[in-house]
Amino acid sequence: MLLFLPLAACGSLPGTPSTPYLPPGVFGVYQDNDVGAINYSTWAFASAANTRGNPVAAMRAVIALEYLPGELLENPRWVGMDRLVKMRLQQARMEVRQVLGIAPDAPPQLVVNALLWASSALMAGDQAGALNALSAPFFTLGPQQTLARFSDLPFVPDANLATSRVSAQEFPSGGNRF
Repeated sequence: MLLFLPLAACGSLPGTPSTPYLPPGVFGVYQDNDVGAINYSTWAFASAANTRGNPVAAMRAVIALEYLPGELLENPRWVGMDRLVKMRLQQARMEVRQVLGIAPDAPPQLVVNALLWASSALMAGDQAGALNALSAPFFTLGPQQTLARFSDLPFVPDANLATSRVSAQEFPSGGNRF
């Protein structure tokens, strides 16, 4: 039992190393996290104006982009989705990480945990708590500058293209079930 305490202290949750665990309802009460992440990231990365001035919205978009590449590759639910589209999503995640100063080798689960903590703190009006969450070593710009980047997330062409292509393949028949 004592051997597992260090793992618990790291905040490890179920899931594979490439697919972070998300608690239910991250993207809305009536959406599962897969569909919610696809829809939210598509909206958020379509235009920088969609998240400008709203770091919580930008954080949720990045949470979706951290979650989707592993989930779409590993979950049999998405076996019919073009593998190249899934791979583009991984490239988009790396480009967004570069824009935000997130270390390329940061484990997705730790990034998601920090962003969930920071966004919850901001929604509660606790900027100090958000800055504390953004002080993790894999945020290379420091907490103040990282928060500023989330407040003014620029347009990321690869993220826009990848999320729109994933969205187009979410329901290949246009949502019609035969």
